[in-house]
Amino acid sequence: MLAPKRVKWRKHQKGKMRGKADRGGTLYFGEFGLQSTECGKITSKQIEASRVAMTRSVKRGGSIWVRIFPDKALTKKPAETRMGSGKGNVEEWCAVIKPGRIIFEMGGITKVEAFEALRLANHKLPLRCKPISKETEALAKKAAEVKKAAAKA
Repeated sequence: MLAPKRVKWRKHQKGKMRGKADRGGTLYFGEFGLQSTECGKITSKQIEASRVAMTRSVKRGGSIWVRIFPDKALTKKPAETRMGSGKGNVEEWCAVIKPGRIIFEMGGITKVEAFEALRLANHKLPLRCKPISKETEALAKKAAEVKKAAAKA
């Protein structure tokens, strides 16, 4: 399971998950990817389950890149504990995901195989995602440019 080797602070505040991802929204390593469409937290166990589902689906073919890392500590108080008396202990690690973030990338396989593997990986995650490819990314970029040009005119 993924977890940081060491951290400066052991416990984090919850924070807000607003807005869109300001980085990590384009494909860099592979031809296909899984892009989030909503905010959420993905734990290290969920990342590992998705990765295993993808590798089993493609039967050790192609390459897989995990583009997120769980670096935020999630705390939990013990069961049947009274209110107060501080914050609970660190139970697991998670990655905060915003819309537009690429979670996984794949390469070296066909589009049909990749999209099926990404669909299986998406079922292991607690938030909605969509499979994308270099082609669909280029089309979306072109559509955004046309929309921007029409807004100026």
